[in-house]
Amino acid sequence: MKRSVVMARVRAVLAGVVLAAVFAPRAPAADQQPAQLEEVTVTGERAGPGLWHVHRGAAQLWIFGTVSPLPKDMTWRSKQLESILDGADQVLVAKPVEIGIARAMWLMVTQRSLLMAGRGKKLKDLLPPDLYARFARQRARFTDNPEKWERYRPLVAAAFLEEEALHRIGLSTRLDLAEEVRALARKHRVRIEEFKIAGLRDILDALKTLPPATEVKCVAASLATLESGLPRLNDRARAWATGDVEKIQSLPEPKEVAECRAAITMEAASGDLYALLRRTWIDNMRHHLQQGGVTVAVVSMDMLLEPGGFLDALRASGYDIEQP
Repeated sequence: MKRSVVMARVRAVLAGVVLAAVFAPRAPAADQQPAQLEEVTVTGERAGPGLWHVHRGAAQLWIFGTVSPLPKDMTWRSKQLESILDGADQVLVAKPVEIGIARAMWLMVTQRSLLMAGRGKKLKDLLPPDLYARFARQRARFTDNPEKWERYRPLVAAAFLEEEALHRIGLSTRLDLAEEVRALARKHRVRIEEFKIAGLRDILDALKTLPPATEVKCVAASLATLESGLPRLNDRARAWATGDVEKIQSLPEPKEVAECRAAITMEAASGDLYALLRRTWIDNMRHHLQQGGVTVAVVSMDMLLEPGGFLDALRASGYDIEQP
């Protein structure tokens, strides 16, 4: 495997494994998923969903909701977004966690214990037998290497397996919609305002403090997605591409994902990280609404739509919200 590919995968795991567990894609229960697994195909240029319009008086906030994964070869262009950018004062986005090659190499050496099973153990030594058997079945389904990821810690191995499965069905977590909106903002000469939610050290601290029992719950959530949720993830990706917000909202969440999220949000470091993410976003959106003008925010649709999420918080603050 090329070095650049290895570094990209290390960055992805270090930057996203805990948050991916918290915001796992919403998949259906086993009895609600189609029997046939097909590769998702989305052809042509897509616009994605419309934008939510939050306003009170002269203050305006337009929210562009993102989901992940999406079709890996999808191209999109939102004429509504570009029209709004023509009159916008700023685009509000979270600053991504970036890891250079030198830092990634250093982390692989000094923080190896965060990624690997360690102490001569293998994945099968760290997972309950029934859960390891489920992992092995999915590994055989999507790879031809019975030892692949065996030396990694459970959460990291599950992340790699899920990435492989998504790739096989034509989905990808690498389409960075926030970066593409940044590019559009530069094209339209709109100021980009980035704010930092968490750094690499915060993510490493969350990984360090994650108890084995919580990690096992999140591996179970990942496996539940692979076992019964992939067809619905296809539907979810298509729904985003075609702007079908109601379809996205209709997709149920399996109990394993809910259990993982609940366990993580109770842990000190990862729970603080989740609370910090929600609080920072809400505070920034309220701040710009209070300042007036026109702001475009790029936000996770899951956090936007969930009960008690961003839309509910803004309604509770007295703002009017128009649906796409």
